[in-house]
Amino acid sequence: MTEAVHTGMAANILNYVFPNDLHVHWSLMIVLYPYITGIIAGAFIVSSLYHVFKVQDLKPVSRYSLLFALAFLACATWPLLNHLGHPERNWEMLITPNPTSAMAGFGYIYSLYAILLIFEVLFIYRPTMVALKAQSTGKLKTLYNILTFGSEDLSPRSIALDKKIIAFLAAVGIPMACILHGYVGFIFGAVKARPLWSSPLMPVIFLLSASVSGIAGVIFSYVLIQKYKGRPVDSKCVITLSKFLWGAFIICFTFEMLEIFQHSYLKTHHWDMIHGLLWGPLKTSFWRMQVGICSLIPLFLLGILIIFKVREKAFVFFATIASGLLLLQVLLMRWNVVIGGQLMSRSSRGFTTFHPAFFEKEGILPAILIMAAPLVILWLLGKIMPMWEDNQPSTEPTTRT
Repeated sequence: MTEAVHTGMAANILNYVFPNDLHVHWSLMIVLYPYITGIIAGAFIVSSLYHVFKVQDLKPVSRYSLLFALAFLACATWPLLNHLGHPERNWEMLITPNPTSAMAGFGYIYSLYAILLIFEVLFIYRPTMVALKAQSTGKLKTLYNILTFGSEDLSPRSIALDKKIIAFLAAVGIPMACILHGYVGFIFGAVKARPLWSSPLMPVIFLLSASVSGIAGVIFSYVLIQKYKGRPVDSKCVITLSKFLWGAFIICFTFEMLEIFQHSYLKTHHWDMIHGLLWGPLKTSFWRMQVGICSLIPLFLLGILIIFKVREKAFVFFATIASGLLLLQVLLMRWNVVIGGQLMSRSSRGFTTFHPAFFEKEGILPAILIMAAPLVILWLLGKIMPMWEDNQPSTEPTTRT
């Protein structure tokens, strides 16, 4: 009897969780926030590979990737606003910034990047919108007039100036995209109270995973849209994107594993808790789902497609599957970092649990709606600005008689 009591007391001590650690405060909305910003940064990099580095094979998706990034950019702050108790006060962060607050810096970075991305889209589409304005009437003509700043000059000199501005904006946008998502990783890595987050590799991992999710998102959505519309898929473009995706993911996956190995090798006083977390509450979502299914399968699948000679149709099919798995992999990585980091009690003696509800404010349904919103915005943008190079109206100046 006495031995049983002592055993029960020992179990309670080993699984003790502080009362203020029972609830996970940063829930699904904070999982979606870095996921969406990562897709934005990665998609912008795809466009910059064509506009800055002149990778001609990516021309078919050079415009689409920008609209893809812009659609997700419009919704990037929605998870944070939904998470706030008083979202109407969010603007105060910008007009009365606190220098010691990391989120205040994000507000300025996000705003500057949004302005840059919008102007790059407008300059790229200016010849197209000038041609569409000439074919439109009523409110649509007024809209195109606003988007083109009232200019109809399509002379060679004007087009050459536009290209220089586009190249400049794309070049400046690359470090800004890196800062945008690297800063998100910095926010998590700077939280010393969470051992799973407090790592100098966190900004690097977030940035690399952003490249993976953005490239994978462009491949996955591009192929599905083309198949749905019955249009041909540019195989050369998908092959080139897949090569960049495979390279980015090799580096990303290596750093993800290095972070775990670093914790294991250093064996700080938090290692027992981190080990217990990875092989306990996160065993399925991390080792089986993130590493096993969504990392190793696309890693070897893309390797086989790129190293060996595969028919183009088969390449596109399997590259699309690999892209879908990598989109899920990055989402699982966000879940395991954001939610997993909060499952460890600061008592260092136990773990809490988290099961998101479906209809609650930060539950599964709002998360689905927020992730669907960029797709709706992308569809609306496609109605105003043609996504594909071979679907552009003629920009040849018309002569009046």
